[in-house]
Amino acid sequence: MKRQLLTALALTAATFTIAPFANAAETKAVEDIQSTRLEFLSSQSKAIEDIQSARLEFLSNQTKAVENVQLTRLEFLDNQSKAVDDVQATRLEFLNNQTKAVDDVQATRLEFLDNQSKAIENVQQSRLEGLDARSKSTLG
Repeated sequence: MKRQLLTALALTAATFTIAPFANAAETKAVEDIQSTRLEFLSSQSKAIEDIQSARLEFLSNQTKAVENVQLTRLEFLDNQSKAVDDVQATRLEFLNNQTKAVDDVQATRLEFLDNQSKAIENVQQSRLEGLDARSKSTLG
């Protein structure tokens, strides 16, 4: 029994001697775990911020792309309108030239008919003069 009592006392003394060191080691381990957890949470927060930043940048780029598409569409429509205006101007110029050509053709036809009328009058005048000259020569 003495032996057991001495063993119990020795164990108790050893426990009291080792306990502060074990407690200190345990506290250090808890602090390390907490430090590791805080680092992990900090890394996660940074990752989330990076993801949010990437998402915002992506949305900003999409918005810019949509604006660029709209600008391109507006520019395309503007160019089409200009092309339509150019086509209409070309058609009007063509019609104007046709009208001038018709006017020129009509003027040429009128001039031609006038010349024909003068030629016919000259032919008739020549015939009358010829008949008149024959009549004078047969009478005279």
